[in-house]
Amino acid sequence: MKKHRIRNKRRINQWNRTSIKSGVFSTVFGVIGLFFLIALLTAFGPSYSLSSASINEASRNLSNEMFVYMMGMENQYFTQSLPEDASPPSITATAFQLATSINPQDHRSLLGRELPGFALFDGRIIVAGEGVDYTQMPIESAPPMEVLLAEREAAEERLEEMDKLREEMANQEELDNVVHIMHSHNRESFFPELNIDDDSNASLANHGSVNITLAGERLGMELAKYGIGSIVDTSDISSKLNDRGWQFVDSYRMSRQVLESDIEEHGGFEFYFDLHRDAQRRETTTVEINGEMYAKILFVVGSNNPNYEQNEQVKKELHSRIEEDYPGLSRGVFDPVKAGGNVNGVYNQDMSPNSILVEFGGVDNSLEEVYRSVEVFAEIFSEYYFELKATEDEG
Repeated sequence: MKKHRIRNKRRINQWNRTSIKSGVFSTVFGVIGLFFLIALLTAFGPSYSLSSASINEASRNLSNEMFVYMMGMENQYFTQSLPEDASPPSITATAFQLATSINPQDHRSLLGRELPGFALFDGRIIVAGEGVDYTQMPIESAPPMEVLLAEREAAEERLEEMDKLREEMANQEELDNVVHIMHSHNRESFFPELNIDDDSNASLANHGSVNITLAGERLGMELAKYGIGSIVDTSDISSKLNDRGWQFVDSYRMSRQVLESDIEEHGGFEFYFDLHRDAQRRETTTVEINGEMYAKILFVVGSNNPNYEQNEQVKKELHSRIEEDYPGLSRGVFDPVKAGGNVNGVYNQDMSPNSILVEFGGVDNSLEEVYRSVEVFAEIFSEYYFELKATEDEG
């Protein structure tokens, strides 16, 4: 009995010594690890230090589904919003992506950081038009404000044409306002319409009156021919930005205020169009159909808003209908959001599930080519709209 007690005492003493050693080693290595982590976080300078901004930037790399799953760990109610076929994301892949900003399933996230200019082709092609790939992602030309507001000569014929069309439409029967049309980058213009020697820099394709707003007015007129009323807002967003001391990146913030003012004045609309032109060149933005040249159409989805799934579905449907009747005219549906940076990612599409950002052509297209595409878009949209209304009435 005495020997048994001695053995137990020895075992306890041995276990205590082992525990003490483990604790000492854990403490030492913990302190070393802490110093290593601090050194790692401070070695690259203040721009790389851990802060709320850097955490926010890292979180941009997480998908919406991942956030929902994370919230669902505390409250299962959130997971009900996920698609039926959704599966939990890989924790390992997510941790790696959060730590490195590299998506293991998208090699562009690595190459974009190493190759100059490669990040321009980041983003997501939701539906690709005929012959479209990542080299044809939409490009936004963002000139300095002084360049944007510079006076440039342009062909006055286009303005005279529009005046005549306005006169012709003046006596048309008044229609209920179904569509709101605006232009967040209202001075986006087209080189063939400008008297300019240098057409190598897409940022120079802008003008105070001969610009994308003419396409918006033409669209309103074409929709009226099908019995769809619209309000076309031709506000000079660029001048408003300049008056407030805001930058080009604040264009959607400014156009949102204009849109809210129009809604307050006229009431809500069923559809909201924001018209743009791309900065891509002619070979990407032009197609020949039945012997005539058309400016290609492109749809943009702002996926950083709660309506993006319905926004996306509407654009996919319009793309499909255009491709069925006019193959090659639509470049597809794009989500140009990059990880981080100053990309908007919303484009005011959170205002309505039926918000449509559509680009007509690029800097090298003529307004004549753009107008042809506008006519097609009005035709396709009117068919879609009246079928939608008929379905709602039957329901």
